[in-house]
Amino acid sequence: MTIQEPLPTVEPETALPDPVPLTGCPYKADPYPLYERMRQAGPVHRVLFPSGVQAWLVTGYEAAHAALNDDRLGKSHDRGNDRWRARASIMPEPQHSQLQVHLLHQDPPQHTHMRRFVTDAFTPRRIEQLRPRFQELADTLVDAFPETGPADLVTGFAAHFPFQVLAEIIGLPAELASRFNRDWGKVVQPVGPTDPGRPVYEARLHGLQSYIADIVAHKREHGDDDLLSRLVVARDHDELSQEELDSMIFQLLVAGQEPVTNQITTALIALFRHPGQLARLRDNPDLLPRAVEELLRYDSAFELTTWRFFDQDSDLHGTEVPSGDSVIVSLCAANRDPRRFPDPDTLDFERSPNPHLAFGHGIHFCPGAALARAELQIALGTLLTRLPGLHLAIRDEDIEWIPAVLGRGTNHLPVGYDRRR
Repeated sequence: MTIQEPLPTVEPETALPDPVPLTGCPYKADPYPLYERMRQAGPVHRVLFPSGVQAWLVTGYEAAHAALNDDRLGKSHDRGNDRWRARASIMPEPQHSQLQVHLLHQDPPQHTHMRRFVTDAFTPRRIEQLRPRFQELADTLVDAFPETGPADLVTGFAAHFPFQVLAEIIGLPAELASRFNRDWGKVVQPVGPTDPGRPVYEARLHGLQSYIADIVAHKREHGDDDLLSRLVVARDHDELSQEELDSMIFQLLVAGQEPVTNQITTALIALFRHPGQLARLRDNPDLLPRAVEELLRYDSAFELTTWRFFDQDSDLHGTEVPSGDSVIVSLCAANRDPRRFPDPDTLDFERSPNPHLAFGHGIHFCPGAALARAELQIALGTLLTRLPGLHLAIRDEDIEWIPAVLGRGTNHLPVGYDRRR
């Protein structure tokens, strides 16, 4: 890997605060200028989230890549210290213990044991076999669009397509899939104990937990050769605990579709901001695989990783991080590092190689990466082909970015188009 010369250090008058606040609409709308300043100042910074949680944020590509592969950094919440737990561990008991022991919060050897139950469902070969079915789902959604615009690409497409695909992959029966409330996915957005929205948050949590119990009961009675059935069988054979089973289904339902919904929106917004690239992609569908990789790098829906912890005071790229403090990697900041990506703020479909970190790296690399890539290729190809003249129907500055701490995307994307093909 060729590393460019170090960037100049930040001048004193532009020095960053400590901690750096990751808050406010301007930050959510465009975090990249702040990330650039942070990369220039150094690879690790103390940051402050809206919930009051402080963490250590890793920014540059080399530092991020190293942190994602650093076996000193564990994912288990048991490693968090009391200072972190007071503000970050906001899911109440008993739900925290029952729903938060999924893969994202596990370390080897348990992570290795649990991950093997899901990998077969997401192999590239299986995804390719199911592509025609995914295309049918995408076309059916577009069939329901008005003959001419306007339309909302989130409520009409992006909020539904990834979940329908996920249901096919994991074996979620239609009668249960129709009952899923997308609002339940918001349980991963921090709502502190004193927040006025706490009762709504807890209602969502109870609704999702009840839904998961119904899935388990259904699969126990009507098992088949699918991922959900295999997970229930593993529980019945004591290969998984009940908490691990429920947590893995929780992770599939939430992490398995909402990030793809958001990534469809970030990709479309990038294309709307680059109409020449949009037209090129529409006229050259063979570009889709490379274009999707570049769109993932350019603005990833997974902006930040989840927590990691040292089990003792440790050095992290020259910064002393106390035991149990949370360490978070900024995937978006890493993917715009000019030391690794020439002209990183340019959307370049010819970029090669393109070793972006949108799906993470190391043992926690997203197991659904092949599925997400296929979904994005199908979604963008279908929308650009079947909705000629597709364009943003509001001002760019009026896009309302979701307030999620770790992710990027929007819940509404009004568009216009000439006609529906």
